[in-house]
Amino acid sequence: MDITAINEMFANIRENTDWDLNGPMLWGYFFVNTTPEPLHGLGEKLVEMGYILVEVFEPDLEEGEAPYHVLHVERAEVHTEASLDARNHELQALAEANGVEDYDGMDVGPVEV
Repeated sequence: MDITAINEMFANIRENTDWDLNGPMLWGYFFVNTTPEPLHGLGEKLVEMGYILVEVFEPDLEEGEAPYHVLHVERAEVHTEASLDARNHELQALAEANGVEDYDGMDVGPVEV
């Protein structure tokens, strides 16, 4: 997701939700690989960095789609458009350095209290 898409995402959230983007939000980050092993290794590193490991799973596939695995981690944090762009670049580099095929982006929601 490039900075233009991030700017659009923030604008959409501000326009269509009552979420306070100036406070902590629950950010989920996703990584994809053909095999699960590199994802487990990356998940351990991310936990050491303060992320919460949600799961490593194999999603339901459409007919003919090649199997793959997904690592989902999350962390409550505050982001601006620029800091989220920087985080995405950091996570992409971390994926590459750990033999994971793709950093697949993020999602966001309110922190559950």
